[in-house]
Amino acid sequence: MSTINQTKVTEFILLGFGNFHSFNAAFFVLFLIIFLFTVLGNILIILLVSTNVHLQSPMYYFLCHLSVSDLVISMNIVPNMLGAILFGEKNMTFIGCIAQFYFFSGTTISECFLLSVMSYDRYLAICNPLRYSSIMDFKRQIYHSAWPWMLGFSFNFTGVMPVAKFNFCHDNIIDHFYCDLSPLLKLSCSDTSFVELEFYMFSGPLFVLPSVFIIVTYVYIFHTIIKIPSTTGKQKTFSTCSSHLIVVGSFYGALIGKYMIPSKGHSLLNKIISLLHTVFTPLLNPIIYSLRNQDIKIALKKISGP
Repeated sequence: MSTINQTKVTEFILLGFGNFHSFNAAFFVLFLIIFLFTVLGNILIILLVSTNVHLQSPMYYFLCHLSVSDLVISMNIVPNMLGAILFGEKNMTFIGCIAQFYFFSGTTISECFLLSVMSYDRYLAICNPLRYSSIMDFKRQIYHSAWPWMLGFSFNFTGVMPVAKFNFCHDNIIDHFYCDLSPLLKLSCSDTSFVELEFYMFSGPLFVLPSVFIIVTYVYIFHTIIKIPSTTGKQKTFSTCSSHLIVVGSFYGALIGKYMIPSKGHSLLNKIISLLHTVFTPLLNPIIYSLRNQDIKIALKKISGP
């Protein structure tokens, strides 16, 4: 369906990977397998932390929230993407498209804050170990896990509402596999300058400040690790934060690439980078923590048997 002039758009058409029809079957199988492993891997992390007494610590409590964030992103994006791949395109209602954009962007913002909370937790554990338990008690854990979600979705609400009020009176075809800000701005026939200005104004506090905070905390962490006299002690201490550091690198690497590369004329490259953020990163997080974290390995061995 293509709507022209002042006819109100009631649905959008996601093209997915329309230029690669001959690979649709292979793409569908690949991304379906990745999706299933992502869902199972993150649910497994949540169940392990919830049921294993040895994982009842702040670090793993925040890891559960990271897994929830990855599940929301994956389940919000991938099923529609699979539909677009399988049928060549995917029809989404206007409300469905706005809802997908809201939950995707809200969860992404929340994850930025959550990763900064996890870095603060590692800072306290390594740089201030004697006071760690008293500072990061259960009440503080709840507080530090709640505010990233609240800020992420409340900030995001102020940005999504103007987009929901846009008039879409031109083509309703989105050359992407999900509803994102850039293609919605491109399709709108309303004045989008306010939303674009709002995006650039909020990108600093929402994306840059958490990343700067993470860098500062790790400067202190590395400074503390260097002062540990034994090599074994340094390696053991660093192993407690190495998984988080890899996750931060993959998350911000994909995010920077996504928003630094201009969308115009780089459709395929933007789709590939978006895949890293929406499909592969949620899969990598449970794998990274499972392979590099000794406590998770032990918990997995216990449930898998001798």
